[in-house]
Amino acid sequence: MRADTRCLVPASTPTTLRRATPWGWPATRPGAFLTVVLVLLALVGPAGASQAFAASPPPPGLTRAAPASSSTVWLCQPGTPDDPCATSLATTVINASGPTSVESAKPDPSSPFDCFYIYPTVSRETSTNADLRVQKAEIAAAVAQASRFSQVCRVWAPMYRQVTLAGLAEELALGSLNGAATTTAYESVAAAFEDYLAHDNDGRPIVFLGHSQGAAMLIMVLERLFDNQPALRHKLVLAIILGGNVEVKTGSSVGGSFTHIPLCQEAAETGCVIAYSSFPGQPPTGSLFGRPGTGVSLQSGQTAVQGLQVACVNPASVHGGSATLEPYFPSSGVAATPWVSYPGLYSARCMSGRGATWLQVGKATGASDRRPIVTEQDGPLWGFHADDVNLALGDLVNDVAAAEANWPKTSGRIVGTQLVPAAYNVPASRSATR
Repeated sequence: MRADTRCLVPASTPTTLRRATPWGWPATRPGAFLTVVLVLLALVGPAGASQAFAASPPPPGLTRAAPASSSTVWLCQPGTPDDPCATSLATTVINASGPTSVESAKPDPSSPFDCFYIYPTVSRETSTNADLRVQKAEIAAAVAQASRFSQVCRVWAPMYRQVTLAGLAEELALGSLNGAATTTAYESVAAAFEDYLAHDNDGRPIVFLGHSQGAAMLIMVLERLFDNQPALRHKLVLAIILGGNVEVKTGSSVGGSFTHIPLCQEAAETGCVIAYSSFPGQPPTGSLFGRPGTGVSLQSGQTAVQGLQVACVNPASVHGGSATLEPYFPSSGVAATPWVSYPGLYSARCMSGRGATWLQVGKATGASDRRPIVTEQDGPLWGFHADDVNLALGDLVNDVAAAEANWPKTSGRIVGTQLVPAAYNVPASRSATR
């Protein structure tokens, strides 16, 4: 097992962060569930997990049908009413010593940068692929994972025909997690992105955001549409691809999922990827995250193992080492504000060992700190997968802001909302574990 200096040992505490899910599932599932169900659930995003998607219920009327005449159905679309990616960001900050304060933040509708978000598996429809109706599950996902990025970009999020839980079971029975259902999902995402480029982007630089199945979709979009297209790579500010097993050549920053898009190595770097899967310790053998060529890797068609490793970039310390995280969670009634934050509660560093690479997250404070902490409530194969985004949401927003601030220096300049490209050189050999 390797780390930059020392291993984190998560502190045990009887106080755990338990949140109901917006789909009415209990926060913990009984151990009597069949193993195959747990394996399938480990490929989905926060929908089946006791995670931070239990945001305040969406306002009435937010569930809406897909308009028949629209080529893309938007979950989040800047400037539209009831946009779940432009909701209140007011946050109750709860410190270890007890005092609280309220932090105010607001979306920036005039940002010259766009974010393109693909949500994780949330559909409980019985079909193989989801339809395009905007339902409460997708709204809750967008609020919990994407809305805070509205401070630094205009967030676009298409509905897509994602593989449902039932569809994952069908694909597994056929021996492939990259079969027809995944192809349908990818084609839906690719069509939405091409529609966005043609009609909505207007030359703005792009930040990609995705988790779990959403991460798998973005790996394929970037590999197939961006990686070998210099003109499009010039538009890439940052790609945040979490819980999807971005892969690289062992000891390198490229060569697995992408040939030309590297992992980020320095704060404020642009044109690069931040990726990780979070665990409290060494992922068990058979974990679906953190090992190349298996688990969630299969959904993006990544089957090779030899000479590869899963990437880890610490969002709180992109250049490497250990750092304290800035978590943000939907408050779910814990506070009067829509959001709650626990500064200084967690620290994280990238680790590797026994064929796995992961972001190791542990409690950074002592036993006297009684604030709630996340647990592996969905089992060790999940790790903290359900909380990958929210454990470091403040850091991820800061990473985007830093890259944007550095953008004119690295990738061009912005005139109005138009990008005037500059040459961008991918740095040479860099470590895959930051």
